[in-house]
Amino acid sequence: MNDIVSKLERKIGNKAIPNLTLKLIICYVIGYLLYLIPGLGGLLNYMTLDPYAILHGQVWRLFSWILIPPSTSNLFFTVITLVFYYSVGTTMERIWGSARYNLYIFSGLIFTVIGAFLTMALVYAAHPDMIASAATAQAFFAAVAPSFSIYYVNMSILLAFAATFPENSVLLFFVIPIKMKWLGAIYGVWLAAEAVTGLFKGSYWTFFPIAASLLNFGVFFLASGKGLRFKPSEIRRRNDFKRDISNNGSGWSRR
Repeated sequence: MNDIVSKLERKIGNKAIPNLTLKLIICYVIGYLLYLIPGLGGLLNYMTLDPYAILHGQVWRLFSWILIPPSTSNLFFTVITLVFYYSVGTTMERIWGSARYNLYIFSGLIFTVIGAFLTMALVYAAHPDMIASAATAQAFFAAVAPSFSIYYVNMSILLAFAATFPENSVLLFFVIPIKMKWLGAIYGVWLAAEAVTGLFKGSYWTFFPIAASLLNFGVFFLASGKGLRFKPSEIRRRNDFKRDISNNGSGWSRR
C-alpha cells in the first residue's frame, strides 16, 4: 500500500496545487456568498453532489459540490472552524509535502463521489418505494444530496493531524486543553457511531460520506502513518515544524 501511495505521489510531483487548504476555503467563501446574497442562494441547489441529477446530464455537479459550504447555520462558528482547519491543513501540507497532501484531499473527494453513487444504487435496491417514479426519485436525491459535503473531508484532515501529532494540545472551546490524540479519538468514535447508525437505519446518505472520509484516513494511515515518521525527509520536516513552533510561539503546544 505504501508503494502505491508513493508512486502516485511521484506522479503528481510538481503538478500538485500549492496551499490547497486556502484554495478550498476560498471555494467555501464563494459558496457562502451565494448563500447570503439575496436571489442567489437557490444556485446552490444546482451545485450539490446529486447522483440522480448527474446521471441526467448535470455533470458539473461532479465538481461544483466543492463550493457547498460545510455549514450555514452559524456564521461565527463557521469562521472559527475554517480558521482551525486552515491551520491544520497547512500544517499537514507542510509536513507531508504538497504532492502527498493533494493526493490525500483529492482521494477523499473521489471516495465521496463514489459514495454518492453507491448510495443511489442501494436506495434503488433496498427502498424502491421511496423512488417509485421519476419525480419522487428526483425530489428524494435532491433532498439528500447536501449530505455529501466537504465537511467529512475536512474531518479526515483533522484525523490525519491527530495521528501525526498525537501529543500536541489545543484549547477546546478556547478554554479546555486537550491533546490531539484524544480529540481525534473522540471525533473518530463519533463519526463511526454516526455512520453505523445511519447504515442500520437505512440512511445510506449518512453512512457513505462518513465512510468515505474514514476510508481515506485509513488508507493513508496504513500506507504512511507510522512508517512516514521514520523517513529522513519526513523527520526533517517534522523537526523544522517543531522548531518553528518554539521560535514563533505558536498556539499549538506540547504537553
